[in-house]
Parts: sequence; structure tokens; C-alpha cells
Amino acid sequence: MEMRDRITAALKEAMKAKDQDRLSTLRLINAAIKDRDIAIRSDGRGDGVGDDEILAILGRMVKQRQESVRAYEEGGRLDLAEREQREVEVIEEFLPRQLSEAEVDKAVEAAVREVGAESIRDMGRVMGVLKSRYTGQMDFGVVGPKVKARLG
Repeated sequence: MEMRDRITAALKEAMKAKDQDRLSTLRLINAAIKDRDIAIRSDGRGDGVGDDEILAILGRMVKQRQESVRAYEEGGRLDLAEREQREVEVIEEFLPRQLSEAEVDKAVEAAVREVGAESIRDMGRVMGVLKSRYTGQMDFGVVGPKVKARLG
């Protein structure tokens, strides 16, 4: 099932169950996807976003909310932090399982070997391979320094 279909089905379920928290998060997801669709159509680059782009959107949404959780906790607003955390949990339902530290290391090694990377100048090619295969499964903010250390 396509990501859009999964999200739409979850939205309908939340409406039927009258689960307002889940429903509002799913509506935010839909809005983010539609915003991206509009941007792509207006640029004349196609009909809309595919599953890979949806995964990237969801990944960004999770990252934003995790940063908000930290900020709210530091500010003593635990009620808002809990709300953001619940949104993260709903969004993560649509993301693939995150790779473990060992799996990430293995993927980095395989990508380095595949592109024949020998120096830091090859970092972009290595990251490109990783992003094409593991979008939504690893945090590229953490992976970048690992690739840099491996090539450096």
C-alpha cells in the first residue's frame, strides 16, 4: 500500500474512532504532503511527491517535534512536551524501522565500498547512496559525521 493510502486510511480510522489527537496529527501530515505537492506542481517538476519524498517529509516532521520536546522540557512545559511526543509517535507509525548503530555502520561501509570512496571529496556520493536506500531509516545528521570520519 502506498504511503498516501496508508495515511488516508489512518485518517478515516481516527475520524471514526473520534480520536482528536491522532486526527489532528494526521491532518498535519496530509497538509505537509499537499504543500509539497503544490510546490512541485508549480515548479513544473511533476504531479506530486512519491513515497520517498513522503518519508523525507515525515522524517523532518519527527525531527522538528523532537526539538520542540527538548525545548518544552527545558522550559518546564511538560504538557506541551507530552503533546509533541504523542505527535512523534503517530508520525513514526508511517516510518520504517530505524536501523541500529551496527546496521548503520554496515550500511556506511557498504556504500563506501560501492562508490569506491577514498577521500572526503567522495562524501557526497556516499551520502547519496545512503539517502537513496535508507531514507526514513537513519538520521543523516548522525550518519554524516560517521561517513566523514570513515573517509577522513
